[in-house]
Amino acid sequence: MPSHLSADRPAAQPPGSGSVDALISQARRLKGDVDAVRRDAPSDGTDPQDRWQRALYDLALHQLSDLDAHLAQLRDGPPPAPPAPGAEPAAGAAPPAPRRGSLLSRVGSAEWNFLTDEVSWSGELFRILGRDPAAPPLTLDELPSLVLDEDRPRLTAMVTDCLVDAQRIDGEFRVVRPDGEVRAVHMMGEPVLAADGSTASMWAVLRDVSDLRRTERAVSETRDSLQRHRQRAQSEHRLAVELQEAVLPPWRGSLRLPHQGPETLDLAAHYLPSSTSNLIGGDWYDALELADGQTLLSVGDLTGHGVSVASGMATLLGAVRGMAMAGTEPGRLMSLLNQLLDATVQPALGSAVCCRYRPETRTLVWAQAGHPAPLVFRGGTGRRLHSPDGVLLGATSGAVYAQAEETLEPGDLLLLHTDGLVPGRDSTAAVNRLLGLAPRFGGARTAQDCVRMVVEEFGETEREDDACVLIAKVTS
Repeated sequence: MPSHLSADRPAAQPPGSGSVDALISQARRLKGDVDAVRRDAPSDGTDPQDRWQRALYDLALHQLSDLDAHLAQLRDGPPPAPPAPGAEPAAGAAPPAPRRGSLLSRVGSAEWNFLTDEVSWSGELFRILGRDPAAPPLTLDELPSLVLDEDRPRLTAMVTDCLVDAQRIDGEFRVVRPDGEVRAVHMMGEPVLAADGSTASMWAVLRDVSDLRRTERAVSETRDSLQRHRQRAQSEHRLAVELQEAVLPPWRGSLRLPHQGPETLDLAAHYLPSSTSNLIGGDWYDALELADGQTLLSVGDLTGHGVSVASGMATLLGAVRGMAMAGTEPGRLMSLLNQLLDATVQPALGSAVCCRYRPETRTLVWAQAGHPAPLVFRGGTGRRLHSPDGVLLGATSGAVYAQAEETLEPGDLLLLHTDGLVPGRDSTAAVNRLLGLAPRFGGARTAQDCVRMVVEEFGETEREDDACVLIAKVTS
């Protein structure tokens, strides 16, 4: 069985504005004042003016409650978006703002007199219900004809409770205007009792709350959408992690390859996840003992994040291993990888370095595809190898990749890495910081010690992408 190298892999709401908080406090104080005045207002029901004032007090309390809720939404903002993973344009967008007038909705009034059979509507109520102001107002028996079938039982129950049991009306139903538009109406009313205790009339205030309800639905739908997005992102993240852990080498700690012979490589590696995203990227590293006793070393990065990228990475890494075991040299191997990406249904780009180490001559034969070149450390200093020609994988059809050779010496350190070690994928900055570790590498006993130094140097960096590092120390 071939041997593999692995490394340890890790498997607020915005604060409200002070000015908005002040508005919320003022709205709540005003609501308390209105409620106090309402409680002190005459309520015997004999004076039509008193009834109208009491209805306006009730309406003001409803309006202030809505204003409080909207100010809280303004302060808290939409629900937070998920760590994750790919972009969905509508998921993180704030819900549409309510149209002007949704808080100060249109209000109409009506009174049905059971002693005289007279019905009186305000002009605004005709407009709310889409009725011709020249037409007679509807009786209580006729009013349900405007209401959606599924809401009629609710209206009937409210009116019956009011007339029979003298209960107040406070509920909503939907009406269909003559033009076909459906509007949501909130109705508040009370019975007016005669001297003998019978119901003499019923008055009501009807408020068009369509815009308000539409805004509330938009907020609710946005929250539901974000919740589904979070759940989907969490599922995709788990799948990507499981796929990555299944594909990358499972061995932990240090490894020596090849297993037989005096000339071996002391190997160690580490995977550093992105610090700004919960998404798994397409970075990989690998070390594999080949059938001829040589050692394959490779690192690479497939652009993007998520399950599809992790799956593509698994495909590329499997192809690298298979072709290397078949004896394919690094340059030809890169050309075949490029053809593989070019033939995929979903376009993708990738970078990679592939090396074959021949222990009997301590020769490193390598090729690269748009990837940072290996670094070699010797005697407390480090240098970057000169890269042979090679474009990004998947960038162009029929690309040809050159390869280079480097002879290593006992004690030399070979470092391969992907380009997400520092913010902005600044390869030059990463290389300079890695080369600056040369004096410390010179005193290290093992490749694992060197990997720990790299993690100490880059582990707390606010990386925008995943990264990995593979270190091979030539032993004598």
